[in-house]
Amino acid sequence: MRIRVRAQPRSSQQKVIKNEDGSLKVYLKVSPVAGGANKELCKLIAEFYKVKKSAVKIITGYTSRNKIIEIS
Repeated sequence: MRIRVRAQPRSSQQKVIKNEDGSLKVYLKVSPVAGGANKELCKLIAEFYKVKKSAVKIITGYTSRNKIIEIS
């Protein structure tokens, strides 16, 4: 399953919001330094969908706020 994600780093809270079109908006407390925000993003999405962290992969947008995530 592939999902479009909009990441918002350096937020005051961490949460996942599902939009009407099926995409996600993810608020992260971590700043995007050395891939830390991407790791936290994968962790939050894994918790949201109740899957293992290893099942969540970033397909495109590793350095962008707009990403496509694959959940296997």
